[in-house]
Amino acid sequence: MSETEVDITQGLRKHVIIKYCPECGSYLEPPRTWIKAQLESKELLIFCLHRLATDFRKVRPVSAEFIWTEPHSKIIKVRLNVQKVVSDGANLEQSYVVEYVQQDLMCESCTKPNPDQWVAAVQLRQHVSHWQTFLYLEQLILKHDAAFHAIKIKQMDRGIDFFFAKMNHAVKFVEFLDKIAPIKTTTVKHDPKINSNNYRVEISPICREDLICLPPRVAASLGNIGPLVICTKVTSNITLLDPFTLRQCFLDTDQYWRHSFKSLLGSRQLVEYDIFNIKVVSPSVGGSKYVLADAEVARVTDSRKLFHIRTHLGHILKPGDRALGYDLYGVNSNDMVLDKLKVSSVLPEAILIKKSYEQKRQKEHGKPRSWKLKSLDMELDKSKGRGDEEKMKSDYEAFLRDLEEDHELRFNILLYRNKDYQPSEMASMSDVDDIASIPLEELLGEDEEDGMRE
Repeated sequence: MSETEVDITQGLRKHVIIKYCPECGSYLEPPRTWIKAQLESKELLIFCLHRLATDFRKVRPVSAEFIWTEPHSKIIKVRLNVQKVVSDGANLEQSYVVEYVQQDLMCESCTKPNPDQWVAAVQLRQHVSHWQTFLYLEQLILKHDAAFHAIKIKQMDRGIDFFFAKMNHAVKFVEFLDKIAPIKTTTVKHDPKINSNNYRVEISPICREDLICLPPRVAASLGNIGPLVICTKVTSNITLLDPFTLRQCFLDTDQYWRHSFKSLLGSRQLVEYDIFNIKVVSPSVGGSKYVLADAEVARVTDSRKLFHIRTHLGHILKPGDRALGYDLYGVNSNDMVLDKLKVSSVLPEAILIKKSYEQKRQKEHGKPRSWKLKSLDMELDKSKGRGDEEKMKSDYEAFLRDLEEDHELRFNILLYRNKDYQPSEMASMSDVDDIASIPLEELLGEDEEDGMRE
């Protein structure tokens, strides 16, 4: 067969149906992304080519251009030049036209009900002094598109309110929250005439990195662990670690709310310690990632007072490092169990929680990150003052640092490349190695999001 008889466009689509929102001029990029684009714009051409992605596995696109059509015809025509290597090794190029037929479909933004005409509200609350839990939950909600049906989201004091136009959408959202956090839900009738409910959802006040002094009955029910334990992970279960024995235990939602205890100290009370000496005393136990070690430490603000303590961080700490921990030597507490430990002289002077990168981060202060997060479309609480805004910024920065330092924490979160990031030519490889950072291979481009959603 001669080259003139070979049709390399055979089997390629010549007619494609696309969804178009006449209200806002957006095009649907399946499954749920709406893209605004003007006729014959670069953005519209890219959108049209994306719809032929499977065809471009058979041929290689060389060029594409619009063919003029009547603006009100609801038809878009694109002329494409494609190449393909045929059986005899010849590289053929051929031109063909693809016709895109617009079908009107209102996008979610244009069809959403009036946000003030809601039927059910989910009031999510946590009684702690920081915003860390909500920042993490926000990312899980975004990843799973769990708030897709919310017609309004509003930041409130100590929490977030989600409003829904249908009762079953609110119920489904509460069920999602129950799978990712230890919650307790109370249902309150909002308006019996129209069968509307408020769902008051309380999140356990126990947070990752909290220090907990377990009540005797709870410690006994968990095999006499502790009583001083660290919370290492919070999902629908709470993971607790004894930093002196490396024993771990898990509390499910029902177990926690049956006892309903609080933390002794939280992440906002962490202080920085210098590590002067460290000696491993035993290898990891039962496959644990932690290693027991004896350490000689001092508070950064008072290097004259040395403490000899045991830590579970023998796998990552070395002399010259710094660590963040809780100061039990100078803590004032009304906890009865803690007071008894003080009297019996078995209370450690400090408990280390994690390695600190604060000193090395000072070099990077103010520089943009190579990655970014997305945020919920949330109405902010306008009643908050400047102090609250600064606190929110501080909590957000702390959350970003936690993601950089903890691979497990960011495992279920979608991280995106920051297009505005320019790596510093002055940064040495040793600087990069010393500061916790996120590898580029963990980052997504904007167009990869839909494929990652579960």
